[in-house]
Amino acid sequence: MSRFSLPRYPLIQAPMAGGITTVELVAAVANAGAVGSFGFAYSTPDVIAAELAQCRTQTDGAVLANVFVIDEPAPPSQIDREAACAALEALAFPGVVYSEPEPPHIADVTAQLAPIWAQPPTYLTFHFGVPSQDIIARAQACGIAVGISATSPSEAKESEAAGADFIIAQGIEAGGHRGTFEAAPRVDEALSTLTLTKRLNDNTSLPIVAAGGIMTATHIKEALAAGAVAVQMGTAFLAADEAGTPSSYREALCEVPCRETILTTQFSGRVARSLQNEFTTKMAGQAILPFPIQNRLTGPLRSAAVKSGTAEYQSLWAGTGVADIVQGPAAKIVAQLCSDL
Repeated sequence: MSRFSLPRYPLIQAPMAGGITTVELVAAVANAGAVGSFGFAYSTPDVIAAELAQCRTQTDGAVLANVFVIDEPAPPSQIDREAACAALEALAFPGVVYSEPEPPHIADVTAQLAPIWAQPPTYLTFHFGVPSQDIIARAQACGIAVGISATSPSEAKESEAAGADFIIAQGIEAGGHRGTFEAAPRVDEALSTLTLTKRLNDNTSLPIVAAGGIMTATHIKEALAAGAVAVQMGTAFLAADEAGTPSSYREALCEVPCRETILTTQFSGRVARSLQNEFTTKMAGQAILPFPIQNRLTGPLRSAAVKSGTAEYQSLWAGTGVADIVQGPAAKIVAQLCSDL
């Protein structure tokens, strides 16, 4: 029997790593009657513990924590490392020097989960794969509902067999990293959110949360009509007052006419959807390293771009519905989306 249940509204603010999902954003969404989510993929255990504790002083609403499930990639060859560095050096961004990338830093999921067991959120979700059954059982013993992102029916079935409580159906429209279980799948059906939701609803017994390109109340209703019990929305909250989105990133999101989005591997080494910018244009087809090595290699460039106030060399994760983005308090965004549900 699924442990999955919802608060007042069938809406989950998507977990977005890298400082976007602040304590203030998570608490505001939870207090508004939806699910507030932390993206803890790159967070240390101390940060996770502190943010969960701080959040509970601001809300007793539904809170979700998310981490990645990834394997350490094989070390790249010297030739590949040099080619990846040369591609970035050719961008000639002022003040950024690229050195030989260090061995990949894979977050210790066991360590990341320790503060989650101590301060259980309502939900715990995993991206890029299925955690061990021991982890799933531990979460459920703590009263936490476990969700796993799936981009295909086969991934959903694997998640169901592992004991997940719900599935997040991530369509091709979704911003940020595509949650395929394989880093470079030989076949990706690239299913739309609605198509994937319908197929999973027909082929699995678990509750389905639709994610990808959902930006308006109409989109929510379409997803629910397709068989989802809830939706997960990330881009819709990137311009919320409480989000940790840098100002230059916000400006790019809200440009009129809006920028197109593009699937790229150049920022991190894995497929992710971003707004188009100079980086995605100039780096198209250039040498890269596997995730997360490429992510670390481009880190200094992305940080320098934020500091200098330019969006052209940041990873501007966004879904295809970015033209419908709104600015304002998170509670107001939730209210506008859910007022007639």
